[in-house]
Amino acid sequence: MALALGSLQLGIIYGLLAIGIYITFRILNVPDLTCEGTFTLGLAVSAVSSKLGHPYLSIIIALIFGMAAGSVTGILQTKCRIHPILAGILVMSGLYPVNLAILGGSPNLSLMNSNTVFRDCIAKTGNIGIGPETAKIIVSLIVTGFAVFVLSKFFKTHTGLAIRATGDNEDMVRASSIDADRMKILALSIGNGVIAVCGAMITQYQNYADINSGNGTLVLGLASVIIGEVIFFKRNVTLGLLAAVTGSVVYRYIIAFAMRLPFFDASYLKLVSAVIVGVALSIPAIKSGISLMNTKKGGRADA
Repeated sequence: MALALGSLQLGIIYGLLAIGIYITFRILNVPDLTCEGTFTLGLAVSAVSSKLGHPYLSIIIALIFGMAAGSVTGILQTKCRIHPILAGILVMSGLYPVNLAILGGSPNLSLMNSNTVFRDCIAKTGNIGIGPETAKIIVSLIVTGFAVFVLSKFFKTHTGLAIRATGDNEDMVRASSIDADRMKILALSIGNGVIAVCGAMITQYQNYADINSGNGTLVLGLASVIIGEVIFFKRNVTLGLLAAVTGSVVYRYIIAFAMRLPFFDASYLKLVSAVIVGVALSIPAIKSGISLMNTKKGGRADA
């Protein structure tokens, strides 16, 4: 039961990571590797701010810092004409010493003696008969649900539609006198801001921050997005965001199930994620190959 509740809690929180990657990978259609750096940035900022006694403010600070990092990636892509993948790698690499400096030069920082969002809410809800695990789920749902609500509304505004159009057809957007570069910078900023908030929430949840926590978050987020897309076949933006969160929860349960297998080692987690992403991304090519083979067989039969 504890494993099921823990998987649900983490799945909802990591849904923020999936949302951020969905924005850059699906809506903007840009491969962005900044996420591993901005996730750790959110971790570090939240940990230090909570140490200073501001756990709630740390979420907002993480959002601002993450958006700033995403803006740098966008500027490198659009103004400096650096390839999107290379731009993401540059910012991700540059954030490592920044994150280490924020943590005071230490690779990790504990919050065991500090107040956090989850501890505060558990203490408050305990007075009305709500258990600690349920309180954690409620907090996670409020933060992730709020993000889904705000972003679903935003992407239906004029600016949001311009971002979506930029991802669909950049040439058409430029021909329509829309500043595509500004739309890219804004989308990357929003996506990485949400990812940083995810990092901040994970710090609040696990009561510590580690400089290496961001390793593998890109594959984790992609796996969540793709699993969600399998569940939700026809999608608009709102369903796409919900699918990302749902995929994150399902992914956590898959990992929880795998961890219970006697032959499964924790070191295989990234391999499992990579296989899920690789297979899912190959599905269109596999379908195309099968369709081509059926066409050829049909042609021979007619002959």
